[in-house]
Amino acid sequence: MNYAIIETGGKQYRVAPGNTIQVERISQEKGAQITLDKVLTIVKEDHHIYGSPYVHGAKVIASVEGQGKARKIMVYKQRPRKGFRKLRGHRQPYTSLKIQEIVLEE
Repeated sequence: MNYAIIETGGKQYRVAPGNTIQVERISQEKGAQITLDKVLTIVKEDHHIYGSPYVHGAKVIASVEGQGKARKIMVYKQRPRKGFRKLRGHRQPYTSLKIQEIVLEE
């Protein structure tokens, strides 16, 4: 098993070559190559490498598959006995990334 834990958009993701993940929106066009260098951990068959906070010389190469919006979340606020109501909808934009490879430069 070969995977890495990366950080992007303030969140952490476990990625392996061939996986597709949805991250916070990155302004890149479809088909573009992107390098994610905030790698927290790399796990190979019997070998673990931990960063403090990031692993030096490690990067994950991915390609952008597209942009999109998540399903709508309704945000409702109400103050009791005041007649105040507010209903808003929100769709979070995301970018789909296809993980190509995990590189560790030693």
